[in-house]
Amino acid sequence: MQKAATKNQQFELEEVTITGNEEISPGVHLISWMRICDFSPGQVVKIAADPMIAPRIYSICSGNDEPEIRVLFNVKEDGLLTPWLAGVIPGMKIWVSKPYGSFKDDKKPAWWIATGTGIAPFYSMFRSGIADNKILIHGVRKLDQFYFEDELEWAMGDRYVRCCSQEQSCNVFPGRVNKYLEEIKELPTDINYYLCGKAIMVVEVRDLLISRGIPYENILAEIYF
Repeated sequence: MQKAATKNQQFELEEVTITGNEEISPGVHLISWMRICDFSPGQVVKIAADPMIAPRIYSICSGNDEPEIRVLFNVKEDGLLTPWLAGVIPGMKIWVSKPYGSFKDDKKPAWWIATGTGIAPFYSMFRSGIADNKILIHGVRKLDQFYFEDELEWAMGDRYVRCCSQEQSCNVFPGRVNKYLEEIKELPTDINYYLCGKAIMVVEVRDLLISRGIPYENILAEIYF
């Protein structure tokens, strides 16, 4: 396991070496580096290109027993970090924090609800072996944004639900995640619901779940900005 050579005390970041950068969909990248410590699936890391600039936060997108940590992100043209991060190549250095955060699941039944790159923490949970009794609902605008869909569909079958709002295909629900949930007659009220995506989705789905009798404390959220 690779150890960081230097450390930035201001933001508690350590220097790591990029091992891979794959564009898995137009404008969406998956970068990796060797894991320097253990983590729980669902946790996040801070990333910076320069140790003196405030870092950005990203969910880990790899299993907790894999040798590398991976992070999934979409490039924002006006972003301070992602345009540069999209161009990194193996051997280049970035600065990262140790994993942290409380958005964690266990092996109890639960529903995972994501939009866009919000699939990342759930894919980490899936790769960590805790998906057997979960339902994963992923909402996107276009069909090429169902990241990791072949692997997820093969492993989870009918428990992997895809919702697409702007394009249609067989076995894909035509509409947003909200609409899919509204059409379900009864939602289980004795399990946890994990939400990850942009704030508007999290707020709307949380309100919908509460209106359907899901206790507030059973809803856990991670908001992407």
